[in-house]
Amino acid sequence: MLDDFLNFFSASTPGKILNLARLRCSYFISVLLKIPVVAGYPSGISIEPTTKCNLACIECPSGQKALARSAGNMEISLYKKIINELAPSLLYINLYFQGEPFLHPGIFEMITIAKEKRIYTIISTNGHFLNARNSRRIVESKLDRLLVCVDGITQDIYEKYRKKGNVRKVITGIETLVKYKKLQKSVYPYIIIQSLITRHNQHQLREMKKFFKHLGADQVSFKSIQVSGLKKENALIPTKGKFSRYRLSEDGNYIIKSKLPDKCWRIWSSAVITYNGMVIPCCFDKDATHVFGNAYKSSIKDIWKNAKYNEFRKSVLTLRKNVGICCNCTEGLKRILYSHYIFFP
Repeated sequence: MLDDFLNFFSASTPGKILNLARLRCSYFISVLLKIPVVAGYPSGISIEPTTKCNLACIECPSGQKALARSAGNMEISLYKKIINELAPSLLYINLYFQGEPFLHPGIFEMITIAKEKRIYTIISTNGHFLNARNSRRIVESKLDRLLVCVDGITQDIYEKYRKKGNVRKVITGIETLVKYKKLQKSVYPYIIIQSLITRHNQHQLREMKKFFKHLGADQVSFKSIQVSGLKKENALIPTKGKFSRYRLSEDGNYIIKSKLPDKCWRIWSSAVITYNGMVIPCCFDKDATHVFGNAYKSSIKDIWKNAKYNEFRKSVLTLRKNVGICCNCTEGLKRILYSHYIFFP
């Protein structure tokens, strides 16, 4: 944990810290006055290298081929434009949104470009491409953080959600990555095993944590699952209420536990950019229903403060419950028990 903190700290500069402070101050003013005020530029972004995926996870629109937008890979030229423009303010970059990042042929070039700009770099993967060659390149690239998504330690549990996946292949990949990390005596990457809590694996969470820590993971975290179609019974939602972000309403439908307060820090601090350049508010907008501009055609800094973006921020400040993508959001949930991430000692 200390090494990860130091890696993040090393990516900080006085300019980035000042930008974050300006964002934070303008956010508090906006919440207080209910008027969107934005001072500064994104301190973090999520970039979508690709929408392609080798799995067919049940609630994933990419895996289910259900995205209401085109599919493809981000061009390196666009990626460089984004990084060059935003590098002075960026503390971190998530190289994932929809799709499996390691299916992009230039993913290691993307890591290198971000690292050269002193940006703390994160990738989330389903773990099926952690072969010897890729594991060695991940360690040598000094990728800061790698999240490996694994929802079980046996195939029967794992495949309840990760359709077309092979948990043994993922476990072998994690072992391979840990081996290369030790051979290189490297602190890179900080390895997090992330598991979605479902009705199928809720009984073996402590066992899973023990298993993955023994495997060599730096951290194991459990994330409450997001589902669509809340107006019906869903076999994925845990029966143990503390593991779910939903509760049953009086009419028998599921509703989010969050009270959806009229504010959202992430809209002031970060943005998502799709593979084809669309700038959208956050990771809950999977179908890009709120597009504020395109990085191919405009400066992201101009998009960040344009009228369309601020109109969206105003809607979040005044009546967030009426914003469709917010209705499944964990912003506002308590961090203990009823949280997005759930940790075990």
